[in-house]
Amino acid sequence: MEVMERLTRREQGEAPAPGRRSRRGRRVLIASVAGAAVLGGVLVLLPWEAGDAPPPAPGPAALARGAVTTGVPAALPDLAALIGDRETRLRAHPLDGASWAVLGAAYVEQGRRTADGANWPKAEKALRTSLKTGPERNPQALEGLAALAVARRDFPAAKKWGESAVKAAPKRWTAHAVLIGAYTGLGDDKGVGRALDKVMELRPDAPAAAALAAGVYRDRGWREDAAARISDAAAAAEAPAERAAYLEQAGRLAFERGEREEALRFFQEALRTDPDQRAAQAGQGRALAALGRTTEALSAYQAALAKRPSPEYALELGELYESLGLGQAARVEYDLLRERARGAEAAGADEQLVLGRLDADHGDPAAAVERLRAEWGRQPGTAVADALGWALHRAGADQEALEFATIATDGDKGGGVRSALYVFHRGVIEKELGRYGPARRHLGEALTINPYFSPLRAPEARRALAELGEPSVEGPPA
Repeated sequence: MEVMERLTRREQGEAPAPGRRSRRGRRVLIASVAGAAVLGGVLVLLPWEAGDAPPPAPGPAALARGAVTTGVPAALPDLAALIGDRETRLRAHPLDGASWAVLGAAYVEQGRRTADGANWPKAEKALRTSLKTGPERNPQALEGLAALAVARRDFPAAKKWGESAVKAAPKRWTAHAVLIGAYTGLGDDKGVGRALDKVMELRPDAPAAAALAAGVYRDRGWREDAAARISDAAAAAEAPAERAAYLEQAGRLAFERGEREEALRFFQEALRTDPDQRAAQAGQGRALAALGRTTEALSAYQAALAKRPSPEYALELGELYESLGLGQAARVEYDLLRERARGAEAAGADEQLVLGRLDADHGDPAAAVERLRAEWGRQPGTAVADALGWALHRAGADQEALEFATIATDGDKGGGVRSALYVFHRGVIEKELGRYGPARRHLGEALTINPYFSPLRAPEARRALAELGEPSVEGPPA
C-alpha cells in the first residue's frame, strides 16, 4: 500500500511525506520490495496492443552495461557476460575507446563484488587505454578511474580523477556520486555535502541517489533519515542485484542500531534477491553471532569468505573465533587476512587501515601506529582517526590517543557517525587516563548505540563499566 501511495504522490508531483516515511520506513521495507515485485509482475502480464510484438528482453551483457554506466550494482553473471562481450568486441576493434571504458567499469564492479584484486590492473589498463583511444573529453573513463581508486582505497587519486570527470561533464551525476566516496575517505565533509547536493539536483528520484544519501546521513549520525532513504532506494530499485545491495545496506544500518533481528531479516532478503550478495552473507554472520547462534554465524562467515575473500570479513571471523576461546582458529584467519591484504596491495589497493586494526589488537601495536600515522597523513578519514587513536592506546600513548579518538567521535571535528566501536575506544582511553566521568558516559553510550557491536569488545565494555561503578553522589570535600 505504501509503495502505491508513494507512486501516486510522484505521479501527482507531490513530495513524499517525510515524517511518515521516517517512522514507518524500516518496518515496511521488505513488504514494500515484495509489493513492488508483484506490481512489476502485473505490469509484465498486461496484454500488448493487437498486432504489436513485445520488445525483446535485454540480454545479460546489456543489463550489466546499463548498470555499470549508470552507477548501480550489477549482477555477477551479467558482469561476466558483459566482460566477455566487450573483450570480443575489442579484439576486432582495438581502438574503440567507448568499449574500453565500459570494459574497465565492468572490471571495477566485478572486483568490488568479489574482492578479487586481479581485476584492478585489468581495469586500470582498460580505462587508461580508453583515455588514449577515446574522445578528448572522456568523462566515462575518468569516472571509471575514480571508481577504481575508491575501490582500492586510494582516495587522493579518486579525488583527482573524479574532479576531472566533473570538469569534463558537469551534468553527469555519476561523476559527482563517485566523488562522495573520495571526499569521505579524505575526511572532507564539506566536499561530501557539495557532491551529494549535485547528485540530488541532477537525479533526485534515482534509487542510487537515495542510497548515496543514506550513506552520507549515516556518517553524519542522522540514523532515522538514513533508514528512510535506504528504504526508499530498496523499494524503488528494479534490478535484483541493485535491490539486494540496498537491502544489505539497510541491514548494516539496522545492525549498527543494535536491531539484530531486523538486520538479519534484511540480510536474508538480500540473499534471496541476489544469491551472490556476499556482503549480506557476512552480515548474516554478524547478526547471527549477536543473536547467540554462533554455529550458524561461523557457517555464514565461511561461506561469504569462500566467494568474497575480504580482509574485513576475515578480521570479523577471527574475532568471533577469539570470543569463543578458539585462539588457533582465530590466528588462522588473521594469517589469511595478511595474505589477502598482501595480494590486494600487490594489485594496487591500500589495505593499511585493516592491517593497522589487526596489528593494534592482535599483533604489534607499534607497527600499527606506524602504518596508521602514514595513512592519516595521506587520507585522514574518520575511520583512520579511530584506528590510529586505538593503536596509540594499545601502544601506551593514551594522551595522544585521546586526540584522535575525539576526532573520530566529535561531530564538531568531523566524527558525526554514531559508531559504538568508536565511542567504546574513546571510553577505554579516557578510563586509562583517569577521566572516569567521560569514560563512564562513553562506555555506556557505546552499549546504548549497539549492545552487540563486537563479540570481543562489547563484553569488555560491560566489564569496564562494572569496574568504574556508579558515579559518586557525595559532594566535594569541605
